[in-house]
Amino acid sequence: MTELRVGLLGLGTIGTGVARILIEQQALISRRLGKQVRLVAAADRELDRDRGLDFSGVRLSNDANDIVSADDVDLVVELIGGYEPACSFVIKALESGKHVVTANKALIAKHGEQLFPLAAANGLQIGFEAAVGGGIPCMKALREGLAANAIESVYGILNGTCNFILTKMENEGVDYADVLKEAQALGYAEADPAFDVEGIDTAQKLSILAAMAFGSKIRFEEVFTEGITGIKAGDIQAAHEMGYRIKLLGIAKPHGVDGVVDAVEMRVHPTLVPLTSQMAQVSDSYNAVQISGNYVEHTMYYGRGAGERPTASAVVADIMDIASGFPDGIAHLAPPMGFVESSRQDLPTMPMADTECEYFIRLMVNDQPGVIASVTSILADHRISLEALTQKERHKSHNVPIIMLTHETTEGNLQAAISRIIGLDAVEEDVLILRKESAVA
Repeated sequence: MTELRVGLLGLGTIGTGVARILIEQQALISRRLGKQVRLVAAADRELDRDRGLDFSGVRLSNDANDIVSADDVDLVVELIGGYEPACSFVIKALESGKHVVTANKALIAKHGEQLFPLAAANGLQIGFEAAVGGGIPCMKALREGLAANAIESVYGILNGTCNFILTKMENEGVDYADVLKEAQALGYAEADPAFDVEGIDTAQKLSILAAMAFGSKIRFEEVFTEGITGIKAGDIQAAHEMGYRIKLLGIAKPHGVDGVVDAVEMRVHPTLVPLTSQMAQVSDSYNAVQISGNYVEHTMYYGRGAGERPTASAVVADIMDIASGFPDGIAHLAPPMGFVESSRQDLPTMPMADTECEYFIRLMVNDQPGVIASVTSILADHRISLEALTQKERHKSHNVPIIMLTHETTEGNLQAAISRIIGLDAVEEDVLILRKESAVA
């Protein structure tokens, strides 16, 4: 029976899960493929830790270099994370003629455009389904199941930490700082949670999805990114009263004429979605991705976006895809980014000022006559009309929260208006701007 020999870099949470599947599910994998996938080597700094697995027959090493160039390894699984030394190990593996599978979204977002041509030039494949959405096969859907469609939009709840925090804030009526402490105690949030709560993790994942959806290059550094740290329990309640729920969304849309894409819109920020939408029902640490195509319309992918078992499941699925054509080649597989490398375009990112949205605005104003008239006059000067305006109860400081929903306008118009509104003597600097997406299914 044909055998694909796997070398694993990293025996942390995900790596242990991958090893567990390869060892314990070996018979099932062989039945599905008609060939064997065997874990032959693994590297980690802490080899003495008990992982509850029988590693007999697996060569263990403290040095990843022993695996990426080993003659008895056909495919390297990189689960170290981060940029370096992960990137160097992946390059060395590809240069040594080995396929690569990774769950490292940071690596793909920053170095993918260097790695994909290198793999193609050597007749090799890079699998990275686990890098976005954990166990949700959203990229496989984009690459294969929706290949006949021109993709019209991608919306994603792509970070379980943020979704857990927002869910708890809504359910318990408490502010961000209190829920963050609980999320850290439960292991959902890191001691330094900035990577998650500031939207960086979501932006990396969105940049990969957008490039795959529209045949463009990955441009992570150009994703407009805002996190959830400025949201208060009162904002969540006010949005709910207006028929919306706040979610941290990654949003990507193509722009062009007559079906020709000439720019890509990419943004990550807290977003109002209708309470009646499927996206609004995604709670706790779950992830969801909505992909819309011109023939298939709306499709939704939902599940665990992280964790040992879901992520390991996606990693092993990539290994099995590559194994299905091994050793004859990978011609049967779709290109890693869903488009042949020569056809992918270096499309510009649409300036955030040109994007069009509806907005939720929360102002804190002094309770005095004429304030609301002044605010609405400035909005009118910038051609911004209101869908709704609500004045909340006065705070102890005699400040009054004003909540407004606008009709569609450009980001540039909105920001210009807000800069003038903040200049009013009666308006405090504590202003929250959230964007609204009514098209979310």
